[in-house]
Amino acid sequence: MSPLSRAPSRGFRHGVTWICRESRPGAGSANMRMEFGIKRLASSESVKCRTTKESLWVLLDGGVTFVTSAGRFPARRASLFDENPTALHCGTGESVEICAGRRGAELALVRTSNPDLHGVRIFKPGDVSTEDRGADLAQGACRRAVRCIFDYSTFPASNLVVGEVVNLPGRWSSYPPHHHPQPEVYHYRFTLPQGYGHAEVGDDVFKVRPGDTTRIPGGVDHAQVSAPGYGMYYLWIVRHLPKRPYKGFTFTPAHTWMLDPKKQGWKPAQ
Repeated sequence: MSPLSRAPSRGFRHGVTWICRESRPGAGSANMRMEFGIKRLASSESVKCRTTKESLWVLLDGGVTFVTSAGRFPARRASLFDENPTALHCGTGESVEICAGRRGAELALVRTSNPDLHGVRIFKPGDVSTEDRGADLAQGACRRAVRCIFDYSTFPASNLVVGEVVNLPGRWSSYPPHHHPQPEVYHYRFTLPQGYGHAEVGDDVFKVRPGDTTRIPGGVDHAQVSAPGYGMYYLWIVRHLPKRPYKGFTFTPAHTWMLDPKKQGWKPAQ
């Protein structure tokens, strides 16, 4: 199976479009251990469900009200690039209703097995930490904003680590290239419909466009770059391994020299 899943040619349909499904344990390197999809709601549509797995909804566009046992949580998002996310997290066995506003809504949906996790948590934009990463490295060529919705240090009961990256036009991210034993999913959007970038998954390079998704097996180096003129956004989800939670990554040794701000790389002679 290719690491790249193309966006539907006519856009994501109403309802849920599944891009990645959770495989059975021991299914090999292609086992991502999680489900990932895009859910679209029509104007003023309301949907209900009862979770059978650990579940997360990240609002990508539009307005919704999440209705849960913990309360009602309204959320709106007009820009992936200029606004932090709102995310609803539920453990197994929770009743959830999602009510879309007049513009409808689009959400990313993530699910994974975690039968011992229960309860509801809402992550609001103000709860999301944002890091300006890479500004002083490689002549600014890998500067990007990294948003962490939650990770092992803030939510150890979850089997997931979830965040977003906003790539400046023409810049790299997930850079220097790095790897980790846990599988990861990237889902891409761009500032313009014709925007694009390139994603490295090991030695393979894929041209990514709005709505595309890459599945990155554990242990494989990965890095991204956006084309000049186009801001690139991607939602990233890491799935912990049993007794081996994701706590960070390992840089590819050949490129660790550029982590020293004093080593900015070659520059043309003046």
